[in-house]
Amino acid sequence: MAEIEMKSLPENAYQPLKSGESYSPIVPAEAKVPELTLRSIAWGVVFCVIFTVASAYSGLKVGQVMEAAIPVSILTIGVARVYKRRSSLLENVIITGISGAAGGVVAGAIFTLPALYILHLDPHPVQTIFICLAGGCLGVLFLIPLRRYFVRETHGMLPYPEATAITEVLVTGEKGGSQARLLLQATAIAGVYDLFVTTFQVWKEYVDFQFVPVIRTLAVRTRMVFNFDAIGFILGLGYVMGLRSSMILCAGGVLSNFVLVPLIWFIGSHLDSSVYPAAIPISKMTAVQIYRSYVRFIGVGAIATAGIFGIIKSLRVVAGSFGVALRTFRHGEAAQTERTDRDVPMISIVLGVTIGAIGVAALLGHLAGSWTTVLAGLGLTLLFSFFFASVAANAIATTARNPVSGMTMLTIIISSVILLRFGLSGTTGMFFVMAIAGMVCTALSISGQTITDLKTGYWLGSTPASQEKVKFLGVIASATAVGLIIVMLARTFQFGEALLGDSRPVLASPQASIMKALVEGFMSHQPVAYVLFGVGAMVTLILEMLGQPSLIFALGMYLPLELNTPALVGGFLSHFLNRRSERTGGEAGKKIRERGVIIASGLMAGGALGGVLGAGLRLIPGYREDLIKTPFYSNDPISQSISALFFVGLCLYVWFGSLQRQREI
Repeated sequence: MAEIEMKSLPENAYQPLKSGESYSPIVPAEAKVPELTLRSIAWGVVFCVIFTVASAYSGLKVGQVMEAAIPVSILTIGVARVYKRRSSLLENVIITGISGAAGGVVAGAIFTLPALYILHLDPHPVQTIFICLAGGCLGVLFLIPLRRYFVRETHGMLPYPEATAITEVLVTGEKGGSQARLLLQATAIAGVYDLFVTTFQVWKEYVDFQFVPVIRTLAVRTRMVFNFDAIGFILGLGYVMGLRSSMILCAGGVLSNFVLVPLIWFIGSHLDSSVYPAAIPISKMTAVQIYRSYVRFIGVGAIATAGIFGIIKSLRVVAGSFGVALRTFRHGEAAQTERTDRDVPMISIVLGVTIGAIGVAALLGHLAGSWTTVLAGLGLTLLFSFFFASVAANAIATTARNPVSGMTMLTIIISSVILLRFGLSGTTGMFFVMAIAGMVCTALSISGQTITDLKTGYWLGSTPASQEKVKFLGVIASATAVGLIIVMLARTFQFGEALLGDSRPVLASPQASIMKALVEGFMSHQPVAYVLFGVGAMVTLILEMLGQPSLIFALGMYLPLELNTPALVGGFLSHFLNRRSERTGGEAGKKIRERGVIIASGLMAGGALGGVLGAGLRLIPGYREDLIKTPFYSNDPISQSISALFFVGLCLYVWFGSLQRQREI
């Protein structure tokens, strides 16, 4: 077993397979290695609950959800050494998979459930837990039939940045030697760097160069604003994504910020009245306000349409999965499937969806008396949960960014429009729609996180069925914890904004406040900006006609530009280092590639840890960003220049760290 665990990932792990070539994971299908053990399940549940509680509070307070999977992958390396028998690689995968559910369930919960309290609808604790539980289970169930398509059929075609980071942490941590030291070094550098930059006022995190007169003039007169988030996490993310994916992602951001925003400003800069869906005139808007009021909806339409194309492309493999299940049901062929390609039986998935549908119908039936309304709500919940499972998996596989807010907004808009036709409105309609949105939001969040686990397991040699089973444990633990935490916090804090006469402290709940405003508006019969969604759909259609990956481009349109631009820098670094590796050739060239991926994974791991520590510090009473403040922080020319120089320093570290030769121990 030790010999198996010490192996490196095969050379074709991150590359498309040639004709007749197959991928062999570190732990072969025929190997018998401890996987589902009491140790792995117990640690997974413990980490899951801890990160759920911490993430729920930090997410409601500052809008920042603590992602659990990467930090836990680091913790598992330490836990493995506590026992006389060191935990196996596959046990560590199980721990990471269970605990990773925390981030997905919490994101689904805090985006929607606090809106019910802001609207003074005060759900019962059982309702909050069930909404998270039903959404999480549906997300896992609907993702399982898509596993073969996203994990096996597209091998080497999708970068899987987060899964790559987790895999490299687990493998490198097990191997030890100089590679483990390199990983720890990169993790420490990015952790300290991102912690101080994002948590305190040392130098500016975001660089826009508006202290330069020409750039300032462009921003004021044309609303063309450049933004750059100079942190290590996104640099590592872009490196793992590669040049092509990061360039397409950034191209979407260029269209949104340097074409659509200036175009809308040019057309509407002379208007003194507002144009729906904005509430203020375009002439008085900043570039950010134009983006949020108009362009973001175009991005949502593009993402939704790209998701439809993604489902169409995966239908062949999904149909094949159902075909295998049907043959298994008729002839009992399950035993012939190799361990590393064995899913939860399809009959169990169908049964699970059926039970979930009955539960959802019971919840919605308690909220509305009409069975036609209940059936419509159930259909919307199941349809969106399945549809967004594919969108989330594709998004996470390409950019490690899940468009949770955009897809939840789309769910609220479409559900409101449809349910208004059934006569549902007012507070009952708001509760009904937000319950649907909560389940769908949790489903798409957990779907994206689950595909990361399954890809990690595919590279390492886990049993998919085992990973899928324990994912439900993580969902149950996290849903119970976050449901109870939200109820407890609602009794101590106000969500959203402070109310007159209420002396309780406020938790901003930024995402839920947006969803509350949206559902309140639509349940009051406000119109829908169909044209903006349609424009986004046309952008996706054009990209599909050109044979380009539309979802990556659509995500670039939707995500803030400051997240896309540093990813492009990481993509260029990856491109030039890989070319250097090819020119060098042999074992030395292979080492350059390996060290580059390890450093990039370390930057992602360190950035995630820095984010967790930063979120934790924000929960301490008396915390202020200016507890650590440099004299030049408020001086934009100096502060932004220093930020840019340090980011260049990170790039040089990746470059020379990848080229440096070290003796393996």
